[in-house]
Amino acid sequence: MLKDRWALVTGATAGLGLAMAESLAGAGANIVLHDLVEPAAARDRLRAQFGVEAISVAADLSQRSAIETMMADLLTRIGGVDILVNNAVVRHFSPVEDFPPERWDEALAVNLSAPFHLIRLAVPGMKARGWGRIINMASIYSTRAVADRIDYVTTKTAILGVTRAVAIETARTGVTCNALCPGTLPTPAIQGKIADIAAREGRAIEDTTSDYLASRQPTRRFIPLQAVGAMAVFLCSPAGQDITGATLPIDGGWSVA
Repeated sequence: MLKDRWALVTGATAGLGLAMAESLAGAGANIVLHDLVEPAAARDRLRAQFGVEAISVAADLSQRSAIETMMADLLTRIGGVDILVNNAVVRHFSPVEDFPPERWDEALAVNLSAPFHLIRLAVPGMKARGWGRIINMASIYSTRAVADRIDYVTTKTAILGVTRAVAIETARTGVTCNALCPGTLPTPAIQGKIADIAAREGRAIEDTTSDYLASRQPTRRFIPLQAVGAMAVFLCSPAGQDITGATLPIDGGWSVA
């Protein structure tokens, strides 16, 4: 379905970013894997597993010059980015009064400014080809707050505005722009957090996991990483051509509970 399309996925060494890349590769797309450190091992595995072209790149997305250099190089190497998945994220846990200003600036740069710069650099080629898909990774916390995470809540809320604005500007060009809002995923960070809670309370991992999910998702189960990837593939399919500017929850009912 996506043969000869090139997809750039940021923050793709592991976790959700890699799962998104795997889903797109499974649909035939060639993949550019990005991270702060070049994800060469993941690149090699994608090539072998899916038989697609794959390249890996490293760039510090907090630096506009690094983004511009990376994109200029990619446009030379592959001709253009057809699918852009803005997945890279940083976050810091702290009450607002203790929040380090440098961490705030970093979050704005990586979580919000980087998607803007990547979109502005990718869109001209998408428009010229009459086809493009932009997928911004938002969050359940795009629509609600949680304590001690002001950087994450703020930037994930703001990315919805970016999504809507870009969708309107590209509505008649063959380009779509949507935001995906996952709930609780079985990422190493989340599983580590649950393990810490279990150890602190002297409880079994299984019971702690069950309680952790019950307080969030009515389904009481993790959102599979592959389910988020499958939604990205759907948005890239012909069935997704008229879905643009949407905020799509994948959260087991959390957002309506």
